[in-house]
Amino acid sequence: MTEMGSPGRPRGAFGSSGRGQLFSKDTQAIFFNWKQLPVQRMLDFDFLCGRATPSVAVIVQPGSHGGFQKLFFGREEIAIPQVGSIQEATAAFPKADVFINFASMRSAFESSFDALKQATIRVVAIIAEGVPERDTKQLIAYAQENNKIIIGPATVGGVQAGAFKIGDAAGTLDNILACKLYRPGSVGFVSKSGGMSNEMYNVLSRAADGIYEGIAIGGDAFPGSTLSDHCLRYQHIPQVKMIVVLGEIGGQDEYSLVDALKSKRITKPVVAWVSGTCAKLFKSEVQFGHAGAKSGGDAESAQAKNAALAAAGAIVPGSFEELEGTIRKVYGELRAAGVITPAAEFAPPVVPMDLAMAKKTGKVRAPTHIVSSICDDRGEEPTYCGVTMSELIENDANVGDAISLLWFKRRLPRYATKFIEMCVVLCADHGPCVSGAHNTIVTARAGKDLISCLVSGLLTIGPRFGGAIDDAARYFKQACDAGQEADDFVEGMKRKGIRVPGIGHRIKSKDNRDKRVELLQRYARKHFPSTRYLDYGISVEEYTLQKAANLVLNVDGCIGALFLDLLNSVGMFSPQEIQEVVDIGYLNGLFVLARSIGFIGHALDQKRLQQPLFRYPWDEVLYTK
Repeated sequence: MTEMGSPGRPRGAFGSSGRGQLFSKDTQAIFFNWKQLPVQRMLDFDFLCGRATPSVAVIVQPGSHGGFQKLFFGREEIAIPQVGSIQEATAAFPKADVFINFASMRSAFESSFDALKQATIRVVAIIAEGVPERDTKQLIAYAQENNKIIIGPATVGGVQAGAFKIGDAAGTLDNILACKLYRPGSVGFVSKSGGMSNEMYNVLSRAADGIYEGIAIGGDAFPGSTLSDHCLRYQHIPQVKMIVVLGEIGGQDEYSLVDALKSKRITKPVVAWVSGTCAKLFKSEVQFGHAGAKSGGDAESAQAKNAALAAAGAIVPGSFEELEGTIRKVYGELRAAGVITPAAEFAPPVVPMDLAMAKKTGKVRAPTHIVSSICDDRGEEPTYCGVTMSELIENDANVGDAISLLWFKRRLPRYATKFIEMCVVLCADHGPCVSGAHNTIVTARAGKDLISCLVSGLLTIGPRFGGAIDDAARYFKQACDAGQEADDFVEGMKRKGIRVPGIGHRIKSKDNRDKRVELLQRYARKHFPSTRYLDYGISVEEYTLQKAANLVLNVDGCIGALFLDLLNSVGMFSPQEIQEVVDIGYLNGLFVLARSIGFIGHALDQKRLQQPLFRYPWDEVLYTK
């Protein structure tokens, strides 16, 4: 004979065997498909209940190669191991006998079936909705044959008060505290609906001393375990003194409970209500929220089920509004008879509030770790120092405009941004033989990726290759501001053993001028309001040329001097701000930005040529002892 509510399910699939407790304070679970919030809620519940160990032993994230996830256990931060397969998890944590499956409807069957086949797994909770009925029936058949228990699919899970809870069951921490789920009560509760379970936990904490255990079997037409399965378990749990059942319209699951009551397999007081009595008011068939909550024939109506339960001996109120009062009455009678001794009340430990929530509720102020004054990516579109992307594009902004906003936090005039672009263009490359380009080429020929090639070139920038723009600006500014004559400046640097930055070139000379320097000077003479520092650099050049023909003002020195002129003449910077630009090293940023363009070009060029790493000829190596 089969139960009416579950076609093909042997009557009392696991309840009549005498099996009682599903969970205890030592129960640990394997959590499948990492979800931070439900795992953290489980750990917070553990802390409230005074558990010594977390209820989540390991997380299975398919495809993972190990590692861990950081979470909180009370006030302490802990690391929960993460593995890539169910087999790894069960082998490493054989005591974890509950499998909590947060897989999607597409993969819930495969992962649940895999878990059921593991010898150490006893209970499988399937959270996903929409699992095909054929798959669910296959899971149920295997579970029955192998003495396993399924909760779900389409379930929020369940909770044993003061001991263990599944995922998001019972809702938020506030609801758990309000329902007094941190300590066991006397009521065994079972429902199809997870949302109604949360509401009923609250009702039971008011009308009785709360639940001992509560299970939401899920709203599908074929749940892995039935209402009567769990009621039969409660019959064999001594701590459960009364049973409360919340059924719903559709299906015939409640009739298996009727059968258990009639056959006296359940003798504890049962308060039951089947919701959906309003369906009779509709002229056509009604589908409620759950897949199984669909009005069919008269036998599947809420009225028929409530009548059958009452006839079998269940205590059925006249309406849902009367349910709380009915529970209170039955609980009071059991307490008066000495069957129930109310659970002792105590103040549970306080679970620390997460920083994000505390900030949201205005309970704490937390300092920021990073401060940005140049860009804001919130809102409808990003802004550079308060200027929207739309405004920049509509005004034909160039790279110089972006640099002026992101580096200097000002909208510099067009002649200034044009000068910045000129510096980038003129310094973009200086051939393959300089050290930065050479390193980029060697790295590209060694088969490294583009970013590695670029970085190898950039890391070569230093005092002897690039990096002289800031030093030239620093020394020229110091000497010029002090009114020091060019010859005194040069000789003073010589006495200190310091080469004059921005002066000298290996190839260019007095008679072979650097065209880049000429272009920059020509532009500055035409557009800059003042070229005081450039003039000082030229006076230094005039003195050094007396010493050697190649001691010319080079491009680094020219850019350094002209940037000082730009910052001073544009009328937007205070003397302190100009000094800060020089001290921090803004100007070398131009060289880095420019050479990045060239280095990437060299790397791409070598990759197109597809030449292997060259080997130096033996006769070009000098060996010394």
